Amino acid sequence: MWLILILIVLDQISKYFLTTVTNTGAAFGILKGYNIPLLIFSLIALIVCIFYYAKDKKLRLPLTFLISGIVGNSIDRIFLGYVRDFINLKIWPVFNLADSFNVIGVILLIWILWKKS
Repeated sequence: MWLILILIVLDQISKYFLTTVTNTGAAFGILKGYNIPLLIFSLIALIVCIFYYAKDKKLRLPLTFLISGIVGNSIDRIFLGYVRDFINLKIWPVFNLADSFNVIGVILLIWILWKKS
């Protein structure tokens, strides 16, 4: 649980000091202007992640990253109406730490589930 809080705080602090782009949509700027549906989807995903976090200890690390990423970007959506992005690799759309946490979480989740089967 501490790691979740630390990752969320790290995401918010980095966005405060390093924001260069605002995104009212989802990944790659899709669904621009759909803040409420994206928040609803995020809430559903968050509930599912929390459920499995409590249920399966083997999934806690990937779910820690997913929960942190979902909450980090949801804080932006709720209080600002957009997500703040700042990591610009020039060969990929601009993103933030919360986006990275989501990607890490999904990759770890796929890896763990693949190894289980």
